[in-house]
Amino acid sequence: MTVIYSDTKLQKAVLEELAWEPSVTAAHIGVTANAGIVTLSGHVESFAEKHAAEAAARRVKGVEAVAEEIEVRLAFDAKRSDGQIAAAVINRLDWNVAVPRNAVKVQVESGWITLSGQVDWDFQRTAAAHDVRWLLGVVGVSNQITIKTDANVPQVR
Repeated sequence: MTVIYSDTKLQKAVLEELAWEPSVTAAHIGVTANAGIVTLSGHVESFAEKHAAEAAARRVKGVEAVAEEIEVRLAFDAKRSDGQIAAAVINRLDWNVAVPRNAVKVQVESGWITLSGQVDWDFQRTAAAHDVRWLLGVVGVSNQITIKTDANVPQVR
């Protein structure tokens, strides 16, 4: 049985969840709801906070989808050059035992990190993206890492 919430109740529930989430400054985030689709707007100070706001909205019962229009506005002291961010990403991935060495390639453009390459397992792919979203100066992460497929010819037949 599908429970349908009014747009007003859903909006209020998402606002309450954002206020409850300690890693989000809810005062800078606006919420609208329409037929189970929640739109988040406003600005935050880090990509990690943006991700936490989206995750908080998804936790609310009745949310079918989240349209995320939050802008990351880095504080002056949080801005880093793309070279500094790339070096930090490589260093962070080197320290993560879940991510195989030299399996992930890194590209940074205007603070946006693109991860590519191949790993054996999804947990490795997820760990790489999770690890770098918390770095200072990051405004977004695109996880394009693929999982290797081991095709076994006898089993394919």
